[in-house]
Amino acid sequence: MTGLPAESPPQARALPDYLPARMVNEFVYCPRLFFYEWVEGVFLDSADTLEGKAQHKRVDQEGNSLCGPEQLEGARLQARSILLSSEQHRVIARMDLLEVADGHVCPVDYKHGRPRETAEGLEVWPTDRVQLAVQALILRENGYRCQEGYVYYLTTKQRVRVGFSDEVMEEAGRAIAEAWKLAQSRELPPPLVASPKCLGCSLAPICLPDEVALLRQGSALPGAHQLSLFDGDDSAPRKPAASETRLLMTPRDDLKPVYLNTQGLRVGRSHSVLEVKDGQSVVMEIRPNEINQLNVMGNVQLTTQAIQLLCEQDTPVCYFSQGGWFYGITQPLSTKNVFLRQRQFRLADEPWFCLRLARQLVAGKIRNQRTLLMRNHAQPDDRLLRGLKELAERSEGAASMEELLGLEGQAGRLYFGSFNGLIKVEPEEGIDPMFRLDLSSRNRRPPRDPVNALLSLAYSLLVKDLTIACYAAGFDPMMGFYHQPRFGRPSLALDLMEPFRPLVADSAVLQAINNRMVSAKDFVRAGASVALTVAGRKAFYRAYELRMDVLVTHPLFDYRVSYRRLLDIQVRLLAKYMAGEIDHYPVFVTR
Repeated sequence: MTGLPAESPPQARALPDYLPARMVNEFVYCPRLFFYEWVEGVFLDSADTLEGKAQHKRVDQEGNSLCGPEQLEGARLQARSILLSSEQHRVIARMDLLEVADGHVCPVDYKHGRPRETAEGLEVWPTDRVQLAVQALILRENGYRCQEGYVYYLTTKQRVRVGFSDEVMEEAGRAIAEAWKLAQSRELPPPLVASPKCLGCSLAPICLPDEVALLRQGSALPGAHQLSLFDGDDSAPRKPAASETRLLMTPRDDLKPVYLNTQGLRVGRSHSVLEVKDGQSVVMEIRPNEINQLNVMGNVQLTTQAIQLLCEQDTPVCYFSQGGWFYGITQPLSTKNVFLRQRQFRLADEPWFCLRLARQLVAGKIRNQRTLLMRNHAQPDDRLLRGLKELAERSEGAASMEELLGLEGQAGRLYFGSFNGLIKVEPEEGIDPMFRLDLSSRNRRPPRDPVNALLSLAYSLLVKDLTIACYAAGFDPMMGFYHQPRFGRPSLALDLMEPFRPLVADSAVLQAINNRMVSAKDFVRAGASVALTVAGRKAFYRAYELRMDVLVTHPLFDYRVSYRRLLDIQVRLLAKYMAGEIDHYPVFVTR
């Protein structure tokens, strides 16, 4: 496989002093999952993990303490939630339940799920056997006699015995040593191939095992070229004739954004609920675990307690001006993958990498602009379509950033020059004709007509969503490759936004206009500028979120996901490319 050049020898990772027994369980289940969770600090809850946490509430409560081994002779007692460690193996475990009888200590580990059924009867799963054996290693090193243990499966309410034979204890010791070796390396293990384990894994949307496996075969989207960094070959790889990528994530996110658009609102905290007040009246209550972002538009106040609650729930807060200018974001300290950011900053200083990635982003944007015109224009001009196709092809071979910017500008003039043909409504009778929804050119800062006002707001919302996605993946959204760093500008988010401008932002604008979700009366003019009213902004937020919620078929992976989910997939694919897992970045180009 060709890919990014080899790096210099990695520096040693600063790891915790002890490896949790639960992480040894994860290592045996899937080394890649272990690496994500313990080395990179990445975790996502699923229905199974949340149910497991709820079931563990009782056993996680501290109970009787455990006395020294010399005091256990003849004693019969139970101790819950006991924390012990092993200096020899550098492992630590919080043991759910320890049962003491006749000087012997028997660990009991509580597990969500059911035992393994075999021809010989019920057995514990290999991962659970190793975790329980790690607890036995710790107990023995601390002087306790430990010959057997049990795993209690909460779903079936069954205990299954594990005898701590020499073979079982050696298996646990090997797993500990191999887990430490992997953690101290910088090598993310390859994904499991077509494994049923991936179907129930909460980290599947981050790991993307099937997607990585497919891309490792050298496939790419139509029109997106492989980045062969050694021989300069820009030929497009072919998609394998027979490929199947499982959809290991939900097509849509159950959590939804919230927009606070009314000026003068105040957001406070009442226990685990956010209270939105207008004056002294509570107009809305928001549960942070039911939303994925809070968007504050203009003069809306948040208390410190409310921000702390949102940070506890890993919910970002996005700040906009009243007119929709994206100011910034309050992001919880949940991103621990500093190694990806190190790689990002190194590659941002490499002109060859910036140009190669920028070529694909611009070419993808132009192809998506062309597709939008073909699908929605009343009478698309063949010469225009040929011109956009030629510009996309030329973009892939641009020799410099300056040439690429020129090609993008030419494509923009062709595209926006034909944008009127995508608008299907006529001016409303009795409305001032200066508010006719019309567009002869792209203008901004300030926008001078209603369509440009909508486009500016749409792009602001889209860059906000990609900024959140960049943070979630571990990137620094301020350091880009095509958009060069500028004070206060999320350059990487703007880079990744390019192919999605026509598909998400422009399409949301057209949907809002053509479906009369906004009309001329939703705009006000101040001098040469045009702005949306409060009601107009509210209507457009709905149009934008409807577009983000649309399911689209991925042209490479052949499954359907929402645009919001797709943004996250594309950002994580860039992270995998920069980490060397895949040898090209597949820009999203719709069919």
